[in-house]
Amino acid sequence: MTDVSGLSIGILGGTGDQGKGLARRFAMAGLRVVIGSRSAERAGEAADSIGAGASGATNSEVAAGCDIVIVAVPYDGHKALLESLTTELAGKIVVDCVNPLAFDKQGAYALPVAEGSAAQQAAAVLPDSRVVAAFHHVSAVLLMDPAVEKVDLDVLVLGDDREATDTVRALADVIPGVRGVYGGRLRNAFQVEALTANMISINRRYKAHAGLRITDI
Repeated sequence: MTDVSGLSIGILGGTGDQGKGLARRFAMAGLRVVIGSRSAERAGEAADSIGAGASGATNSEVAAGCDIVIVAVPYDGHKALLESLTTELAGKIVVDCVNPLAFDKQGAYALPVAEGSAAQQAAAVLPDSRVVAAFHHVSAVLLMDPAVEKVDLDVLVLGDDREATDTVRALADVIPGVRGVYGGRLRNAFQVEALTANMISINRRYKAHAGLRITDI
């Protein structure tokens, strides 16, 4: 298994619930974690709120200074942010966990993306980066809950670079209870992102924080 213990993890959009939850769990696992935001002050406040040694910085500083960069921004700001960081993210493993969703009276539904998926959009914008799709279905509530020691979940990891997907699988594994599972090429990211709408529907109906498990592997 790939060793990620010496890698630094940056999270663009780390002041949101999903970003903070992932940052908290990675920091608790002993990794160096830097939360990114347009405002360094806001990033620092988010880092202080989760503790465990996390720090905050601007998005550009996070992109330039971290080994692995996770994109956890709202979809409507996704493309513009990445376009502004192409130089800083060159050569980096970029993990996209953005779900292009909208909501109406019937609930959540997947939005069409011209490139096929948010992850493919990231790959198009960042041709010199190693883009991987992962962490789409992890409940931010569970990640942030101090009473939850283990998160019962498999994380689907998709990408075209074997070394990069192996590294992200190992990163998922540092969260107690979580297992990273290779889920195919990046071109298959759309259905993984869209499945989040189904997970939201499940959670609302059953008042749960459901996750996915893959059997027989």
